[in-house]
Amino acid sequence: MRKKRRQKLFENLEVIDAGAKGKAVAKAPDGRVIFLSNAVPGDVVDVLTLKKRKAYFEGVATKLHKRSDKRTEPVCEHFGTCGGCKWQHMDYQHQLYYKQKEVENNLRRIGGIDLPKVSPIMGAAKSYFYRNKIEFSFSDNRWLTDAEIASGEKIEDRNALGFHIPGMWDKILDIKKCHLQEDPSNTIRRSIRQFAVENGLSFFNVRRQSGLLRTLMIRTASTGEIMVLVQFYEDDQAKRALLLNHLKETFTEITSLLYVINQKANDTLYDQEVHCFAGRDHIMEAMEGLRFKINAKSFYQTNSEQAYELYKVARAYAGLTGTETVYDLYTGTGTIAQFVAKKAKKVVGIEAVPEAIEDAKQNAELNGIGNAAFFVGDMKTVLNQGFIEEQGVPDVVITDPPRDGMHKMVVEQLLNVCPEKIVYVSCNSATQARDLALLKEKYKVARVQPVDMFPQTHHVENVVLLEKL
Repeated sequence: MRKKRRQKLFENLEVIDAGAKGKAVAKAPDGRVIFLSNAVPGDVVDVLTLKKRKAYFEGVATKLHKRSDKRTEPVCEHFGTCGGCKWQHMDYQHQLYYKQKEVENNLRRIGGIDLPKVSPIMGAAKSYFYRNKIEFSFSDNRWLTDAEIASGEKIEDRNALGFHIPGMWDKILDIKKCHLQEDPSNTIRRSIRQFAVENGLSFFNVRRQSGLLRTLMIRTASTGEIMVLVQFYEDDQAKRALLLNHLKETFTEITSLLYVINQKANDTLYDQEVHCFAGRDHIMEAMEGLRFKINAKSFYQTNSEQAYELYKVARAYAGLTGTETVYDLYTGTGTIAQFVAKKAKKVVGIEAVPEAIEDAKQNAELNGIGNAAFFVGDMKTVLNQGFIEEQGVPDVVITDPPRDGMHKMVVEQLLNVCPEKIVYVSCNSATQARDLALLKEKYKVARVQPVDMFPQTHHVENVVLLEKL
């Protein structure tokens, strides 16, 4: 018979740090670390353990004895339930401190890097309403709050249009107001929900795989253009047109109104056909005189203003004079490649997603950029000796890989080619540190610049300049 795990209660523990994945850190009397999700460094709290591991506990703060001076009041009514902005209870300047600390710790401990002086983290001008893309899910079986359950009242309206509860694949929290995307995002979402309820449009049930309305995506651009995409599960032309015409007539500022009929088990968009109901099939983004065509499947940094700051750092680190051949690895839609092209002799972008490369080519043509070439394929196979001989040996490599970092074969090829500089942009300083450790036989870390793209969360971007030894 399996032993029942016993929870422990530790009283009056001081929270001493903020660790990986945004967890707060305290220590049990025996010295073991306790990871908490609902505390701030400087708090003194009682902790109830939820899970016991070999070297640490996972727990929750049940009572606050002393309030940290790093605390602030969360602005969102859904804080603590939604899970999307887990650091809202920490003052923004302190968020920046712990993000910078994490970057430096990862580079030193995981990478074993002899760091130069790390530049102070670049904070965001807007700590709320900064995202240009947000996705919501429909559900006919919404998550009930503790207050609703405690009331004992029968809940008639179980529809939701909001976010998944963390760790709950089938539970959606109905969002009243989200502080991540500027209006009219909230107004559009609330209008869709109200119109659907009033007109009997069914919300999706993920367990039964039934219902009309499945997901909602809203994209905004610095140009003022707005894209709205509704994903339907059931293919009901009359009901679909009813909702989309409501949006078209109510929100004339929507420049791209799209829909998808998705009857797969999952709601991913990338293998689906996107239909344009009204307006264009894309919106336009602008940055430093460049224009970028963004369609429903395009990748674009979700914080436009901070993306500009990030790209300026990458370009400055590249130190281009106009004579260099630059490789932009994991180029996406070619944003960085085009951003540096006017200061380079030639730019070569490589990306695994065919649609992204098509976007990159179209955007380069739109911007009159004739010295950039884009190629599609798996990085570890495309970036081979034959490709390099054909395109030219790079003087500078800019790499912006996904969270998993670069494949070891890509790292090996960089060591073989040995460009004068590598500018490594990363959204995960732990995997970045791992890759830097592999590169340090031929490179030194010359500069480090953390950039905060995601206020109210623990996520942070980091740019590293590597110079050949």
